[in-house]
Amino acid sequence: MIRRARQSGHLTLPITSLQPWAQFNGISFNGITCTSIPNSGSGIVATRDLRSASNEDASSEAPLMIIPKELVLSLERVRMLALADRDLNEVLEAVGGFGRTTRGAIMIFLLTQATIAHPDLKETRIGTRTPFVEYIKFLPSERLPTFWSSDERYLLTSTTLLPATDAKLRSLQREFEEFHAATEKVTWCAKTWWNAESPVSLTFDDWKEIDSMYRSRALEYPGIGDAMVPGVDMANHKAGRETKALYEADGEGNALLLLRGGGVVGKGGEVSITYGDSKGACEMVFSYGFIDRAMFSNGDAGELFLNLEMMGDDPLAMAKKRVSTAAPGVKLTSHGESGKVEWFSEFVYLVIVNEEDGLEFKVLQTTDGSRELEVSWKGTPLPDISLLPSLLEVEELYPVFQLRAAAIIQARVEEQLNNMESFGEELQSVGFGEGTGIREGVREMAVTLHRLEKELCRKASEALAREVEMLAGTEVVRRYIAEMNRGDDGEEEVDLS
Repeated sequence: MIRRARQSGHLTLPITSLQPWAQFNGISFNGITCTSIPNSGSGIVATRDLRSASNEDASSEAPLMIIPKELVLSLERVRMLALADRDLNEVLEAVGGFGRTTRGAIMIFLLTQATIAHPDLKETRIGTRTPFVEYIKFLPSERLPTFWSSDERYLLTSTTLLPATDAKLRSLQREFEEFHAATEKVTWCAKTWWNAESPVSLTFDDWKEIDSMYRSRALEYPGIGDAMVPGVDMANHKAGRETKALYEADGEGNALLLLRGGGVVGKGGEVSITYGDSKGACEMVFSYGFIDRAMFSNGDAGELFLNLEMMGDDPLAMAKKRVSTAAPGVKLTSHGESGKVEWFSEFVYLVIVNEEDGLEFKVLQTTDGSRELEVSWKGTPLPDISLLPSLLEVEELYPVFQLRAAAIIQARVEEQLNNMESFGEELQSVGFGEGTGIREGVREMAVTLHRLEKELCRKASEALAREVEMLAGTEVVRRYIAEMNRGDDGEEEVDLS
């Protein structure tokens, strides 16, 4: 429905129409305008020289844009709209918990507005028309990886984006099927969304479109939470010193776009915001469909997440998986120009400790007669695995635990590097362009992501090698290995890694 409506022009408006729509609905502009930007689609540009009088306090400046709270599309706003929209409320109630989440509520609201906007809709009394009926017509059709063909996704082999995209597609498919099942008995939904003869009948592609609108446009707004904010969401991303503006809310709930403290933008210059300086290349492509150019100068992906598995011969592996509340992997982070790479993982400490170290499991019977598995460290219960690293830090053998963790992560990084090396030559030889089913822009992005993630893994491998060498040389580790070897009667030397 959505793609057909875009192709026919029913769900598309030029960026030149945005400012009149915004001003009609109470959005005010001060020295800026929304317009087309070469090689960037659309964005916000200064109509005069902008200069912040304060080097620190952006809130003392007159806002560049004020968006009335009625146009801040948050969970609370959808709830308010549903009070006056029986059809919207009926769908939110039908889907249960999903409709009570920010993402779920906003996606369902956008879907109803896209339905109302369709000119061939015969059920004219569906829903309540709001300014967002026109707003969604300004949103570009984001070509996120969830829209890439199978041939294009194959180019992501050995990157962290491939498993993330595959998992997202499975999640979206499951959501769509559950949404269908929950709403097919709602009378107006059955006549429109689930009627094959209806001009607004839904397919999985529509669900991906709505997810794309939300994922690529939602901002974490201070004082409001996750929200879509017309006007502000037209600003493009620039990281670090290139970020020219900040967004926040005033005391009445209105959204503001403010020139950054000490900021200067010449007439015709772009007013940019940050979507999150800490986001890695994988997350930028996943959520926004592009790679931050700042990463090109740093030379690596900034951040990536590698999955970790339990040891194959660990008798407690199944029990550990059942009690784990940690993300099953390790996050690698590069610190810009310094070249320093750090790792973070709570999960790895659950992997490397065992019964002989002090990890204990008990099966407890609850008051209702059911059973639950309890994990503890030397008698201290662990309701959350995030507590384990701090308990290990006070142990005399902490350097031993650190060495085990670093060695496992080093091996995982080496495995990732080898996979990327193996696929690298094939990636370079894959045909692209007209007649191949692989778009040139997609291929270029995949090659760039591959290069940036490979470089981060290379830096991480070197850093981990130094860490392992340093830890292996500590007195605690040397003494531990010597004691272990004596305990084994010298038959087999202990290799702690």
